[in-house]
Amino acid sequence: MKMIVAVIKPSRLDAVLEAVTEAGASGLTVTEVRGYGRQRGKTEVYRGAEYEVKLLPKVKLEIAVPTDIADAVIEAVTRSANTGKIGDGKIFVMDLEKALRIRTGEADAAAISG
Repeated sequence: MKMIVAVIKPSRLDAVLEAVTEAGASGLTVTEVRGYGRQRGKTEVYRGAEYEVKLLPKVKLEIAVPTDIADAVIEAVTRSANTGKIGDGKIFVMDLEKALRIRTGEADAAAISG
């Protein structure tokens, strides 16, 4: 099993959700976060005053998937989150040692499947 963590632009969330579902993921967790990467924030003008925004709003997705569909889910996130502009985000992939569905006690792949 793999845990895929993606940090993307909030405006791309709906497209990514649709693509991930089509790729076979049966669920995910979405968290609103703030951060920066290479772009190191940005400068904006509000009512004539210029100010610097250091931490930009992003959306963090956590997707637990069986190993056999991990590459398809990663490709789906990459394709649907890409705008070709700086700040599109990052994807991190980690091995998932164990998963447990609390209600039924199902473990591992059975716990993360639909």
